[in-house]
Amino acid sequence: MDYFEKSLRVLELPEVIEMLRAETVSEPAGELADKVRPSSNIYEIRQWQKEVSDAKALIAINGNPPFYCIKDVSGSLARADIGGMLNTRELLDIAYVLRSARNVKAYSPAEGTSLHGLFSSLRANKYLEETITNSISGEDEIADSASSELAAIRRHMRAAGARVREILQKIISSPSYSKALQEPIITMRSERYVIPVKAEYKNSIPGLVHDISASGATVFIEPMQVVQVNNEIRELEAKEQKEIERILMRLSAEAAEHKDDILSDFSLLAELDFIFAKARLSYSLNCSEPELAENGALVLKRARHPLLPKKNAVPIDISIGSDYDTLVITGPNTGGKTVSLKTLGILSIMAQCGLHIPAGDGSRLPVFEKVMADIGDEQSIEQSLSTFSSHMTNIVQILKEAGENSLLLFDELGAGTDPVEGAALAIAIIEYARRRGAKVAATTHYAELKIYATSTPGVMNASCEFDVETLKPTYRLITGIPGKSNAFAISERLGIPKEIIADAESRIDKGSADFEQVLTQLEARRQQMEKDQLETRKLLLEAEENKKKAEEYRKVTELEKERAAKIARREADRILEEARRAADEALAELSGIRKKAESENWQEINSAGAEIRRRLNEALEKTVEREKAAAPAKSRRPIKAGDIVELTGLGSRAEVISVSQDGTLKLQAGIMKISAREDEVSLVEGQSVSGVKRVIPKSEKQLRTESQKPEIDLRGMTSEEAVAAVELFIDSASMSNLETVRIIHGKGTGALRSAIQSSLRKNKLVKSFRLGVYGEGEDGVTVVSLK
Repeated sequence: MDYFEKSLRVLELPEVIEMLRAETVSEPAGELADKVRPSSNIYEIRQWQKEVSDAKALIAINGNPPFYCIKDVSGSLARADIGGMLNTRELLDIAYVLRSARNVKAYSPAEGTSLHGLFSSLRANKYLEETITNSISGEDEIADSASSELAAIRRHMRAAGARVREILQKIISSPSYSKALQEPIITMRSERYVIPVKAEYKNSIPGLVHDISASGATVFIEPMQVVQVNNEIRELEAKEQKEIERILMRLSAEAAEHKDDILSDFSLLAELDFIFAKARLSYSLNCSEPELAENGALVLKRARHPLLPKKNAVPIDISIGSDYDTLVITGPNTGGKTVSLKTLGILSIMAQCGLHIPAGDGSRLPVFEKVMADIGDEQSIEQSLSTFSSHMTNIVQILKEAGENSLLLFDELGAGTDPVEGAALAIAIIEYARRRGAKVAATTHYAELKIYATSTPGVMNASCEFDVETLKPTYRLITGIPGKSNAFAISERLGIPKEIIADAESRIDKGSADFEQVLTQLEARRQQMEKDQLETRKLLLEAEENKKKAEEYRKVTELEKERAAKIARREADRILEEARRAADEALAELSGIRKKAESENWQEINSAGAEIRRRLNEALEKTVEREKAAAPAKSRRPIKAGDIVELTGLGSRAEVISVSQDGTLKLQAGIMKISAREDEVSLVEGQSVSGVKRVIPKSEKQLRTESQKPEIDLRGMTSEEAVAAVELFIDSASMSNLETVRIIHGKGTGALRSAIQSSLRKNKLVKSFRLGVYGEGEDGVTVVSLK
C-alpha cells in the first residue's frame, strides 16, 4: 500500500465516507459509498460535482426520490437465466426493484440536468412487476389468483377438508363414542385429520393409528370413514405443489427474459441513490460546490472540518499557490494548527471524491495527483521507533512519492529532536519538496522557520490567533503574520507561579526575546486594525442600507405622486364635464326663454332665469366643496411623538417618532424612516400605533433535505401521538412523491390500528389503504396508497 492510501486514513476520509453511507437508502448504494476514492481526472470530478448540485436542486423542489427495497438480484437472475427456479423471496426482490424503477422514473427531472440521462435510462416493467406481486401474496405464499388451475385445486382441497371435518364432527359428537374419546376434538397428525382416543378403547373405533402420546394414554386414530377423503386431500396437495412449482418456473423464466433490463435498472437505482446520498450529505454539512482547476491556487473561504460540529467549528480562510507555494503555520498548542492542516487536506480529498465541501462560495481547488500528510504521533515500541523516527519514516515515504502536482502536509515538522538541528532539517525538507514542484503546508513552533518564511520568496507565514486579553485561542487562521507559542501566558493562566515565569523569561536570549516582542506588538496592532476595519465595514453597510431605504422611499414617493396626479386629473376632468353639462343645459333653457319672450309671458321668463342661476350655483358649490376636500385638514392640536398622521397626496399613514424644534416631523412608515413638515401631513385622531399597517418583509421559504423514508414505526405510542405522527408522515410522503407507504402499528389489542385507520379515512391525501399481507407484517402493518 502506498503512502497516499495511508494519508487518506490519517486525514479521516473513512469517517466522512461513513457519514455518506448513513445517507444512503439501499445497501447497494452503501456499497458504492464504501468504494469512494479521490480521482485526479478533472472532467470526471466536475461531472460528479455537477450531479450532486443537480440532485440538491431536485431535492429542494421535489423532495427525495422514492428509493426503497432495492436488493442485489444479479445472482437470482443468473440462476433463472440457466433454467433455475427462483423462490418467492427472490421473485419479490425482483418485483421491488421494478417498482422502485417505476417510481423513480416518475420523479425524472426535465432535460438539461446532468441526471436526466440516468433517470431516462430506467426501463421499469410494470407488467412483470404486477404479475409477480399478484401471484405471490407472501414470502412463502402463492396467491390463488396465480393460475386458474391452482385456484381449482385449492377449492377442491377446501371442500375435501370440510367433508372430513363434518364426518369427524359427527363421530366426536356421537354419544356412542363419548367414552372412547380422550377429548372431543379434531387434530392433525402426519398431515392427516385424526381424533384422540383413549388407549383402552382403540379397538372400538376402526381406523389407522398415526401417533401415540408420550404417556401412552392417548392414541391418535384416523377413522376409516375419512381415510378415502384424507387420501384425496393428500393427492390434491401434491397437485398443488406441482402447480406452484410450475408457476414459479414461469415467473422465473419471465424474469430471465428481461434479465438485462432488470440488472440495468438495479445498477441505475443504486447509482442514483448514491448521488442523492451525496446531495443529502451536502445539505447536512451545509456544503457548496467548489471551483476546480487543473492547477493554480488553492483558495478556501470560511472552511470547516466536516467532522467538527457546525455550531462549534470556527471557519478559516486558507490559500496556497498564488504568490506562494508553501504555508508555515505557527501558534500556541491547542490553538487549531493541526485542525487547519487537516481541514486543508480533507477538503481537497472530498472535492476529488465528488463531494461538496463545507466551505463558502468562491472556494477554489486545484486537482492534486496525491495529497499526503504526516500528522500525529505514531511512535512504536515494537518497532523501536521514537516520535522523531516515526515522523522521519513517514516523511521519507512522502518525499519518494511527491511530485509536481502533490499537496504535502507536515504537522510539527522537525519536532522530537534538538531544536537547532530539527529546524534546519525542516527547512531543508520544505525546500526539497518545493524543488519537486509540490505545494506544502507545515505547522511548527520553531522561530527559525518563522524567520525562514518571512525572508524566503514563495513561502508565507500564517498563525492561529491568540486573544492576548483573555489568554485563549480563537482558532482563527491569520495569513501573513507568524504566531507566538504563548507558552508563558498559557502556563501562567494554568497556574504556574509568576516567579517561575519571570525566571524563564530572563533565560531567553536577547535576540529571541526581541523577536517575540516584535511578534507581540504586530499581533496587537493587527487585532486593533481588524477591529477598526470591522467598525468601518459596519458603518459602510449601515450607510448603504440607509441609501437603499432612501432610494426605495424616493421611488415609492414618486409612484404615489404619479398615482395622486392621475386621480386628481380624473377628478378634474369629471368636474369640468359636470360644469359643461350644466352650461349646456343653461344654454338650452336660455333658448327656451327667448322663444317665450315673444309671447311676453314675463312671469315665466323670470322663473326660468332663477332656475338657471340656481343650477349654475349648485355646480359651482360642488366644485368648491371638492377643492376643500382635497386640501389637507389642519390639525386641531399640535402633533406630538406617538401620533398617527397621513401623508398628504399619498394616502399612506405613518407613526411620529419625534418632533424637532423647527417643527420637522420624523416618521416611521413601514420599514422606512422619513422626515416631513407639519403642513405636509394631517393628524389621524383616535388611531393607535397598533392600527397602523406595517410592512413586514416576508422571510424566504426554507428548503426541505429531510430524507423521507417509505415507512414509519408507531409501536409504543398512544393513539393521539400516533395519529399526529401519521398526519405529518403522510404530508411529508406526499411532498416526496411517494406512491405507497407502510405504517407499522403492531397487532396488540387493535386500538392503535383502529385509530390510525380512522384518521386515514379522513385524510384527503390518502387514495386507499389495506392491512399488510404475509411478508409485509400482516395485521401489524397498514399499507397506504397516496394520491
